[in-house]
Amino acid sequence: MKKDLEDHAARFDEKASEYDESKSDEYRACANLVIEHAAPESTDVVLDLGTGTGAIALPLSEDAERVVGRDISEGMMDEAERKADDEGLATVEFDYGTFREPEYDGQVDVVTSNFAMHHLSDDEKREAIETIADLEPRRFVLGDVMFFGEPNPDEPFYDPTVDDPATVGTLADAFTDAGFSLTAVERVHDQVGVLVAERTPTAAEATDASAETDPSTGEEDG
Repeated sequence: MKKDLEDHAARFDEKASEYDESKSDEYRACANLVIEHAAPESTDVVLDLGTGTGAIALPLSEDAERVVGRDISEGMMDEAERKADDEGLATVEFDYGTFREPEYDGQVDVVTSNFAMHHLSDDEKREAIETIADLEPRRFVLGDVMFFGEPNPDEPFYDPTVDDPATVGTLADAFTDAGFSLTAVERVHDQVGVLVAERTPTAAEATDASAETDPSTGEEDG
């Protein structure tokens, strides 16, 4: 991480009120793809990490049973809460949490994040993905600054003073090592994309699922 958490939080606190208006077309396209691929069911709990002003959390709260947003910036979350109140969204909540310490131990079905993980170093990203895997979501949708080719620091999505994007290959390896399988890769820009990762069921989970189904009919027992 190029800066510590306090520095990042303070930086985003300062820009919170103008954050939504400052975003690029690529950011908005990325957010739309994250929402599309997250596709929560009505009984799902979504954990949105680096939730910011709620660009992902608020739309998903209309479909999911519950959305839990986590961020390090109080200013950004204040904006998200204001928008949730304005829209009358009661199924979304916001509180402090990081990628490696989400401060949440309840049910998680889908994890989302948009334009936030690139502030972590590659090793920290790997730790974050392992932490998320331990929550046992069936899907993790990551929209972010990421390199599809050779990184170009002159591009607007990469500020070497605060950003530390990974290559798509590095992220793919981290997902695979944590027990996920990539099921979709969306390229928005040479340095912006969306990865969709599905968690590979463990042997025990596969056995449990099989036991719940009558092998002769393919129907659930009971």
